[in-house]
Amino acid sequence: MAELGSAAIIIGLIVAVYSVIALAIGAAADNPRVVGSGRGGVLATVLATSTASLSLLYLLVKGDFSVAYVADYSSLTLPWFYRISAFWAGQAGSLLLWLWLLSIYAAVVGSARSAKEPSRALLAPRVAAILQSISVFFFILLIAVAKPFAKGATVPTDGAGLNPLLENPGMVIHPVATYLGYVGFAVPFAFAVAALTLGSRPGAAAARAAWVKLTRKWTLSAWLFLSIGILTGMQWAYVELGWGGYWAWDPVENASLIPWLTGTALIHSVMMQERKGLFKFWNLSLVTVTFLLTIFGTYLTRSDVLSSVHAFGDRQMGYYFLGFLLLTVVFSVALVAARRREMVDDRPVEAYISKETSFLANNVLLAGTAFVVFWGTIFPVITRNLFGREVAVGPDFYNRLSPPLGLAIVVLAGLCPLLAWRRASLKSFRDNFLVPLVAALAFIGVALILRLRPVGAILAFAGGLFVAVTVVLEFVKGTAVRVRSHGENPLAAFIRLTTRNRRRHGGYLVHLAVAAIIIGITGSSASSIYKAEATQTLTPGQSLTVAGYTVTFKQLQMREAPNHPGVVQVYADTTVAKGGRQLGNLEPMKLFYPNREEPGTDVAILGGLGRDVYVILAGWDENTGAASLKVMVNPLVAWIWVGGYLLIFGAVFALWPQARGVEVAEYEALRRRAVGRARTGAGAAAATAPFGGDGR
Repeated sequence: MAELGSAAIIIGLIVAVYSVIALAIGAAADNPRVVGSGRGGVLATVLATSTASLSLLYLLVKGDFSVAYVADYSSLTLPWFYRISAFWAGQAGSLLLWLWLLSIYAAVVGSARSAKEPSRALLAPRVAAILQSISVFFFILLIAVAKPFAKGATVPTDGAGLNPLLENPGMVIHPVATYLGYVGFAVPFAFAVAALTLGSRPGAAAARAAWVKLTRKWTLSAWLFLSIGILTGMQWAYVELGWGGYWAWDPVENASLIPWLTGTALIHSVMMQERKGLFKFWNLSLVTVTFLLTIFGTYLTRSDVLSSVHAFGDRQMGYYFLGFLLLTVVFSVALVAARRREMVDDRPVEAYISKETSFLANNVLLAGTAFVVFWGTIFPVITRNLFGREVAVGPDFYNRLSPPLGLAIVVLAGLCPLLAWRRASLKSFRDNFLVPLVAALAFIGVALILRLRPVGAILAFAGGLFVAVTVVLEFVKGTAVRVRSHGENPLAAFIRLTTRNRRRHGGYLVHLAVAAIIIGITGSSASSIYKAEATQTLTPGQSLTVAGYTVTFKQLQMREAPNHPGVVQVYADTTVAKGGRQLGNLEPMKLFYPNREEPGTDVAILGGLGRDVYVILAGWDENTGAASLKVMVNPLVAWIWVGGYLLIFGAVFALWPQARGVEVAEYEALRRRAVGRARTGAGAAAATAPFGGDGR
């Protein structure tokens, strides 16, 4: 099976190179036969990568330790689902996963031939050629540097097993979701580049204008998966690393955040190009930068260029990635420079207070935040190469700069959706934002009267409240109009309101989710407001009280892990109470693995919307039976997870296909006509009536 996998990778490289050449020549010469042959090469690439991937999965599940990768990341006692996740636990496997996903994406987008979408059909061969070019790079890595099917010098009787930190359900989902996001951003990049290579052939102008619309769902899907990856990574860090936090500004964490920020900016700015013909050059630059940042993120985790608890790799791998990045940058810059005249906006932004301006500000802030994180991440590399000494900036750098930028972004998340196109009037501004603004100011006033601190946290809470009230009011107003105009009950009116324009209302849900996340991050990181912790050694029967929560240590116990034979759990049997009322039992533990010298840590959490009681077993005395417990009370962390899941739901809701007969363009046309009627005196209710109309 290992030989089959190795052969599949070599064959895959050959057919990928062939398909690049065939697609490029066929597209340039408008030769359907050659293009069809190139498409066959794309499908053959999928077959090759699937064969290699399934071969590796088989070897991992079977436990064939003659293969070095299997011996390094699997073991006889490892549960089957963690044997599967071992596929992406190491360098070679994760690169193979990258390649597998990319080849599937290339096959999907390259197969478009629909006469109903001539722009897609025109672009498809070029897009597939570009994606296949990227595949060639990953094939070379798997053949030259990271060989997943390489045999070991000896055949051990058992494998080393998975890193205990990775034996967590979050680590089954997090890498795959992150890679789906990373690889997904290659698709809009390929479309954008393909659009620029069309020249003056028939249909080129329409295709250049259409690439934004054609990639809208690809971009949002990539952003959704990257969001899921970041969210599950944060949850994993919170429950597995045992330090009570979820984000440490680690270089590899930053590597996923940076493209997420630029991807968020892209999702907003492409709407300006789609609707108003604005930001064409900016969008092309942004999609290119976002793709490069996904390669940069992979580079960080696959080289030893930066120290990180998540990174693994070698310097040789880094050189390959650096070369690919430089090549892509030179190619992209040259192409954009050559086609600069084709990216002139249809018209300028007309007013300072308008939806267009708010989106521009949104993009500047998101890009600025991404640059701050990027600069802090690569600063150690710069100082090492320029001055011979590595200087890391540390969390304080990010914690000083990110809050004001984040607050401004949150406020814009409340403003952007409801500002009018072209020019917002004072009346519409007052109608949409008076109540949310009063609510936010009232919160600030009450907080100052109660002397809550720090002020930055109060402003962040107020910003989140402003966004939440704005979005909720928008739902309430729209539902109320339907109830009045159609006589529907409120639930039916709400459902029909939201499903008539999934993209718009999915976006509202995402903004509401951002508000919840900001509240959670602010509450859990503003230590002077609620957060508390203490460490104490307790004998059986003794208690420790932190922020009103009493943790009582009953006894120390030991058992074999239920789902992992050979792993021994030593846990502290504890109870948690508040005000004399028992809230639950907790079992913080250490885990001892047969193939590892250092034990793993499993924290125990009693969660709630208000705060988490987070208990860590730091150590014990075998003679006395005493246990050293660290108890932390973390406020509002749950709001991060609630907001995260709402964000996922909102994005899926926006991606879900619109019901037949309810075309958004028609819907928007109705809305614009209604707004026009309102301006001529028909009233605000009439203006919002199309939101509740049937779209016909």
